[in-house]
Amino acid sequence: MVSVNTARQLALSLPQTTEQPHFHLASFRVSNKIFSTLWETEKKLMVKLSLVEQSVFCDIDKSIIYPVPGGWGKQGATFIELAKVKKQIVEDALACAWKNAATKTLVKNYMPDEK
Repeated sequence: MVSVNTARQLALSLPQTTEQPHFHLASFRVSNKIFSTLWETEKKLMVKLSLVEQSVFCDIDKSIIYPVPGGWGKQGATFIELAKVKKQIVEDALACAWKNAATKTLVKNYMPDEK
């Protein structure tokens, strides 16, 4: 339910986010750290979550949100199937991933209610 273009716009709407190539993917970065990659051909988004966040998001529907296979998934890298997910879930997952990559100062300045 979320297009590739919408996923890109949502990622780029987060403060101080830039888009840069990462191999064959588009990556979204804050503080020069990747927090998400866009798999355009596969219509998937990868977000870097904490293991707790990954567990919570995967519990929504494991056929839509699931750990990246292999070692990266065991570290919180999580795939989201864009054709099957609601926009609000993508927004929430991107915000979590952004907070994990941003500096504490950025988080405090742009999301003051967060710890």
